[in-house]
Amino acid sequence: MNEQSSNGVITTRGEDNYGLQGKVALITGASQGIGRACALRLASCGATVALAARSQEKLQTVAAEIADAGGQAHIFSLDVSSEDSIKSCARAALADLGKVEILVNNAGITRDGLSLRMKLADFDDILRTNLTGAFLLTQAVISSMMKGRWGRIVNITSVVGQTGAAGQANYSASKAGMIGLTKSLAREFASRGITVNAVAPGFIQTAMTEDLPEAQKAAILSQIPLGRYGSDSDIAAAVAFLCSRDAAYITGHTLDVNGGMYMG
Repeated sequence: MNEQSSNGVITTRGEDNYGLQGKVALITGASQGIGRACALRLASCGATVALAARSQEKLQTVAAEIADAGGQAHIFSLDVSSEDSIKSCARAALADLGKVEILVNNAGITRDGLSLRMKLADFDDILRTNLTGAFLLTQAVISSMMKGRWGRIVNITSVVGQTGAAGQANYSASKAGMIGLTKSLAREFASRGITVNAVAPGFIQTAMTEDLPEAQKAAILSQIPLGRYGSDSDIAAAVAFLCSRDAAYITGHTLDVNGGMYMG
């Protein structure tokens, strides 16, 4: 039976619909937003979740939520802009949990600005964090999936990686690169029973969007055929599906979760 919690995250109670019972999932950027929602959803499907982010205090809160709901969560420090931190996180997760079978590359940052005035550091930092970080963490845990001949990698990209966005050349490039990375990894690891897919969110409701002027909100909503912002639970549901047994024949795919604002 499915239930919807007060925070909007749909949970699965009393049944293992997705075949994730006992799987180990590592989620980056799990301290808030989409990462938190993905962790809660995968835990509700029976996975043991490894929560990774910079803020240990926030991770403790998410871990407590999962434990209160009867799930299992472990926390790990991770800065995806640092190769050393990535390797340390992967080693710790594998040592503590024995394996990583699901990886959700969600962590990312923005540093917006018009291309004419964008500093090289602002371009490089975004690519290193959003794209290189996802590659390095995948590289660090993929042997565990190959050994078990089963794995699910889901990369969180963005609609702007498909459409571009003024003032976000760096962010758009990083997210477009993640789509290319997804396709390449899918081809490399398919023979080992590992699928690699991406989820491309559109405009997702956050505290930041709540503070936008009404005129700007109206302009954004006018681009969305479904007439509403997405929620982090919309993204989490898509991630859980791509990790499930029902998605076993899907790889190299980018699943758009954007209310219809981009139909590629």
